Amino acid sequence: MREPNLRDYDAAYRKFTWEEAAVALGIGPAQRFNIAGMAVDNQCARGLRDRVAFTFWNGVAEQRVTYGELKELSDKFALALQAAGIGIGDRVVLFGPSAPEFYASFLGCVKVGAVAVPVFEGYMTEALGGILEDSGAVALVTTAALRSRFNRRRFPHLKEVFVVGLAGAGAEADERSWYEAVATARGTLTVAELDREAPFVLLYTSGSTGAPKGVVLPHSALIHYYYTGLWVLDLQPGDVYWCTADLGWVTGMAYGLLAPLLNGVTTVVYSGSFSPERWYEVIQRFGVRVWYTTPTALRLLMAAGEDIAYRFILHSVRHILSVGDALNPAVLRWTRAVFGVDVYDTWFMTETGGHIIANFRCLPVKPGSMGKPIPGVQVTVLDANGQELGPMQIGQLAIKSPWPAMMRDIWNDRKKYLEYFRYSPWYLTGDLVYRDRDGYYWYQGRTDDVIKVGERRVGPVEVEAKLMEHPAVLEAGVIGKPDLLMGEVVKAFLVLRPGYQWSPKLRTELQRFVRNSLAEHMVPQEFEVRPALPHTRTGKLIRRALKAWELGLPEGETIDS
Repeated sequence: MREPNLRDYDAAYRKFTWEEAAVALGIGPAQRFNIAGMAVDNQCARGLRDRVAFTFWNGVAEQRVTYGELKELSDKFALALQAAGIGIGDRVVLFGPSAPEFYASFLGCVKVGAVAVPVFEGYMTEALGGILEDSGAVALVTTAALRSRFNRRRFPHLKEVFVVGLAGAGAEADERSWYEAVATARGTLTVAELDREAPFVLLYTSGSTGAPKGVVLPHSALIHYYYTGLWVLDLQPGDVYWCTADLGWVTGMAYGLLAPLLNGVTTVVYSGSFSPERWYEVIQRFGVRVWYTTPTALRLLMAAGEDIAYRFILHSVRHILSVGDALNPAVLRWTRAVFGVDVYDTWFMTETGGHIIANFRCLPVKPGSMGKPIPGVQVTVLDANGQELGPMQIGQLAIKSPWPAMMRDIWNDRKKYLEYFRYSPWYLTGDLVYRDRDGYYWYQGRTDDVIKVGERRVGPVEVEAKLMEHPAVLEAGVIGKPDLLMGEVVKAFLVLRPGYQWSPKLRTELQRFVRNSLAEHMVPQEFEVRPALPHTRTGKLIRRALKAWELGLPEGETIDS
């Protein structure tokens, strides 16, 4: 097993500063630069031109793109944008699958100083239209298959529509083939160098209510992505890396595209459908060494049984990471059995831009913990009045601003942005956590997820994790159900493992299991077995949908980025 890149967490946390880190990357305090140029062009200049940057596989066809080819493709698309009069500050929506054309378009857009707006291909007409309208996009990159989801006449601000695989049916006369635009691009690109505070990406993410909000991230995120790729992902020379997130999610953008490029490794992009056999085939086929995925995906693989896993050669994997929801200890035991390695939980949000809390290879893993703050970031736990809490006290996770990847604005809503900093300099995350006496953080749910049983507060995540420790339970979602006597009681929604049936005996057994491990007030008083639980596409359990089921209310927005 290779030694980790970060060997002494405590020393790094004491000494590390972002400014010194920037200088080490060749970025002075007032120096202008471009995150895309640093990620691709600089890597070519230092001798990585012929190294494979991405291997794209859809389960049938495989396409490899070197750093040099990625530079050429992104340069040509950047020139096509410039020819259309698109440049610094303009927004370009990228609405398509995880394919080379969209990765190159993202980088080309950023190279000219425009703002990339990657959008999940699962969005339908209304959601896509809302983003095109809110962002004021001047260009759209999409596919012929997705072209039918928008009516260009609704968006007069669109100067250009580039269609990958443009076909005659349904295409407007003034739309361009992406391939033709790239093939006919002429000239030599000069990458736009910008202030580190300049925006490079606008990511739309939904909250519990209302339309998705646009999160603005700056070029300075480069420093954050390089070091977290080095220390959290532990990317090392020669690694083959697989991030299962698509480009429209912050994880796919930050840790599926930029961090691996900045660290000079080869990234696998799989765009086929999910099945345990196909995912194991990805690992075996490409010799994946570092794998970044979600707890939901890991639980699905775990539920399929170890016999399937043992049909594949998986010993290439040396590091597994997870993001999107709390990671229960049962998954950790499973990765140890199947892969011989731990799975390391990480925590961040679209608004934080990059990793904030993580488990590191140089530290012991506490099963179920989020880990510790990354070097350069200070976090704390605040009560409802903004006062700091001590160890073992549940409160809201807060992060001291600024840090390099931190959002710099909410698009078209400065007032909402400032609400996050009402206890300045602390950014309020909305997540409930506690810090143990060793400095590890433990996720307990969202501020609106907390359950109040009488005078006691119950974090749903702790109960969910305990239920999933039981061999009968594949997934659990816990909410507070209104109760006249207690205010709320704990209710658990369950997905059972194959071979188990619901019965009064199992109910009693689960209640005893929670009571003996946690506490009486945390024992679910009601259970409901479902074939599946609602998740965002990032793998996050949507407790508000469970609450809506219980109360007979509309579920609301269920797509998150």
